[in-house]
Amino acid sequence: MGRAGKKWLIRLVLALAVAAGLGWLARLDYARKVSTDILELIPPAERAPELALARTLAGAQQAKVALFVLRDGGAQQEAATAAFAAALAADPAFAEVVRLPDPVGREALGRHVFVHRFDLLLPGWLGARAREHAARAPEQPWPEWLAERAAADLEHFLAAPEAVAFQDLVPADPLLLVPGLVERIRGLESAEPAPGDLGLVWARTSAAPLSEAGQEPVLAAVARAEGEARRLAPAVELQWTSIGRFAGENRRRIQQELSWLNTISLLAVLGVAVLCLRQLWEAVHLAPVVLGALLGAWVATTLAFDRVHVLVFVVGSLLGGVAIDYGFYLYLQPPLTSDESYGAKVRRLLKPLLVSAFTTVLGFSLLFASELPLIRQLSVFVSAGLVAALATALLWFGQLDATHARTRDFARARLPAGRRGVRLGARVVLAGAAVVALVGPWTLHWRDDIRELEALPAGMREEAVAVRAQFGETPGRTIYLTRGDSPAAARVALESFLAWHAGAFPGAEAASIGMALPTPPDAEALGARRDELAGFAPALRAALGRHGFEADAFEPFFTAWSEWLARPLPAYATMVRDLTQALRGPLALTMAAGGDGNWFLTVAAHPPGAEPPSTLGTVALDQLQTLNGLFARYRISALRLSALGLGLLGLSVIVLYRLPRGAAIFGVPAGSCLFALGALGLAGQTLNLFHLLGAFLGVCLSHNYAIFSAENEARGEEPPPSIRLSALTTGASFGVLAFSRIAVVAALGTTVALIVLTALAAVELIPLARAGGGAAPRKDQS
Repeated sequence: MGRAGKKWLIRLVLALAVAAGLGWLARLDYARKVSTDILELIPPAERAPELALARTLAGAQQAKVALFVLRDGGAQQEAATAAFAAALAADPAFAEVVRLPDPVGREALGRHVFVHRFDLLLPGWLGARAREHAARAPEQPWPEWLAERAAADLEHFLAAPEAVAFQDLVPADPLLLVPGLVERIRGLESAEPAPGDLGLVWARTSAAPLSEAGQEPVLAAVARAEGEARRLAPAVELQWTSIGRFAGENRRRIQQELSWLNTISLLAVLGVAVLCLRQLWEAVHLAPVVLGALLGAWVATTLAFDRVHVLVFVVGSLLGGVAIDYGFYLYLQPPLTSDESYGAKVRRLLKPLLVSAFTTVLGFSLLFASELPLIRQLSVFVSAGLVAALATALLWFGQLDATHARTRDFARARLPAGRRGVRLGARVVLAGAAVVALVGPWTLHWRDDIRELEALPAGMREEAVAVRAQFGETPGRTIYLTRGDSPAAARVALESFLAWHAGAFPGAEAASIGMALPTPPDAEALGARRDELAGFAPALRAALGRHGFEADAFEPFFTAWSEWLARPLPAYATMVRDLTQALRGPLALTMAAGGDGNWFLTVAAHPPGAEPPSTLGTVALDQLQTLNGLFARYRISALRLSALGLGLLGLSVIVLYRLPRGAAIFGVPAGSCLFALGALGLAGQTLNLFHLLGAFLGVCLSHNYAIFSAENEARGEEPPPSIRLSALTTGASFGVLAFSRIAVVAALGTTVALIVLTALAAVELIPLARAGGGAAPRKDQS
């Protein structure tokens, strides 16, 4: 086949590959394929109970809650708040809207508990009294002792000021079942009565917050409701927070980042090429290499994973600066002779190209073993992108008439080798860099914060903190969640947790709606204990008389007691179901039974402290600390994988190039990495998982420069200008990432840019710093 036929064959292969890739991407459902959910960055198989809980709550009713604070409405504050709540309630985007404090919800719960007080509260009351009777007075008859104790407790209770609030209830509840429960669960009230200039509204959206239906329709409904409030009080100010609002804003900002980072990164890469190449149009031939790399990376990643986090594509904008390495090396290498064919040129340059690609892909392939889905996805994205870049470069330049581009003079300009001043200056700079590389890493501080994965503005976070404070969510409280395989198991676990909590935090109140349910052992024992209470009613009448009460005043109690004794006891599942149905508004989120799991929420009046033992089935809902701790653990795991990957990379270079040449080649990227980390440490920068990932990527990239430079040195030539252009374009690409509003993306960009520019400086300075004049290296004519 002639030269022209080969060109058309190459063009056909490229066209078919592009068509297949674009065809695959065109048929994807991106709303389902691409995720912005932070929890999807955590491995699905993660067994930490806190994460299992976080995933459960993310899809449950708790995640649908939106909190609103209206202020500065003046004389129309009340009317404006009412209009706002009514507008939200009328919108299909919201399933439930409640103004707080919510007396209706409390009254509904109180009414249910009062009507079913003997089924719900008596088993626990009897169990506690039975244990006390067995310990203190086992010789006394049980019904008479119980009646005397109840009457004494009633007398003591009525002498306290708080009894005034229950004076209408006492005739029907002399056992103080309901007042006792109210005293124990009062901490569940999340919002104090709002001041006159504040209006508090609690709402629950109809759709899940991470879905499209749970974001834009909600934002539109809130905007309309705010308009209704402003119609009555033009000066009213709205503050609000919800997971849906956070998720929507985060998605919007990440999409913006994805757009401008990729665009500016590509422009920066091509801008360096245009600046350094003699002919403007020659820079255009580098664009297909970058675009081919991105296309291959997108196709491979979306083929390999059912769901891909959007951060992969944001960070993937770096691939342009990486992929262009192969284009520069092929395009800027001049032919050895005027009649050297493109095939012969490729065969001459193939070893360093393949070694560079193989070692980089090998290193990144090891990251596929990471626990974090994001790192696994990045591993495939970068590895596939580099393979696609090399294949595109080999094919693209093979179908051009001119397969060599010349650089401008300043792109090839170098300091004169052999001069003493130059050699001394290079040695001083390298010695200083060595000091930083050896000392700086010991000053590093690591901290992982999952909030750095988001692109949320600080103002929105501050607003959320202020809003939640109005609803009682303050640092002085700790919220726990106790789970079980069934409601009964969860209630047993709750009782064990409350016992632990009383010992771990003496004097600190802990309130849970689970206290309105009997423990399964007390519920099971109620049948036998009820049979023993046949004489309790007359004994109580007598005891009340002895304590100065008129027994006839408690006739409502005795009537209800007789009816209860004649009625069959309900099943435990029935009590759980009825209690769940009696909860509305915020109280509905204090327990779950069935579809959303089986758990009880406990509010404790103390700051976060000792963690409950895992055997209690209880976790503190401090998800931020939990997720940060997990990311720190994953960072250690990634460090091990990175160390293994770098070890294999160094070993492969040493095997291919032998000692001491291979060690010298690997020393350039390794030393550049240590210098970059040392400089960040000495600058007081706190590092995270993505600095580590950037360091690994930087080493994989910068070792390309060491390989290409070593190849030229072996031929007695100076480092090729392709290294300089490649490092500058990579630095430009990652330098753009350093300006990202997503902290972890900026961390990765800063680290990689620093490493590759350091490696460029190293390959430029090391030849100058060598002792002796010797023969000057032959000029590269590109």
